[in-house]
Amino acid sequence: MQEVVAPPYIPVGKIKSFGAFGPKYEVGQALRRLDDGDWLVEVKMVETGETAEYRRSRLLDDPEAR
Repeated sequence: MQEVVAPPYIPVGKIKSFGAFGPKYEVGQALRRLDDGDWLVEVKMVETGETAEYRRSRLLDDPEAR
């Protein structure tokens, strides 16, 4: 039987950037928990609309976009 784990806080809707000078992205929903306890989160690139999966731990370290 699989354990059901509620996702942690995800700042859905926030606009962040990959590092200080990287492209901007909008934070989406948590997708799934990884074996190491981190979560994959859907992000959407602001300029292109492309979606990708991004680790929550990295997302939390990225600054809010300016």
